[in-house]
Amino acid sequence: MQTVLVAANAAVALLSGGSSLVGLVRPSVALAEGEQLGAAGSFFLGAYAARALPLSLVTLVVLLAGPVAAQVPVLAVAGLARVGDAVLGARRGNHPMAASCVGLALIHLASATWLLAR
Repeated sequence: MQTVLVAANAAVALLSGGSSLVGLVRPSVALAEGEQLGAAGSFFLGAYAARALPLSLVTLVVLLAGPVAAQVPVLAVAGLARVGDAVLGARRGNHPMAASCVGLALIHLASATWLLAR
């Protein structure tokens, strides 16, 4: 089970960090249908990447080489960050972003809960 947990959460971390890079390179991917990229959108994408990239890196390092005791708090923080991403997506009318972030949050938070119960 531990291998599955690490693989699933590493995939979520890579997806989150990777999507932030895609948003910087191709901003139209992060916009709701019909939305134009303005100064606020550029700021949002930069701010998202500034948070997502380090959090994804820390999550990967802790899962792959860090102490097991650090996994629960890191996964909890990463999961809550994804909940925040889902709320932002919903508020911006980007329903695919909101839905995918809820799913990713559930993976992190369920894993943290499972590890805590062990």
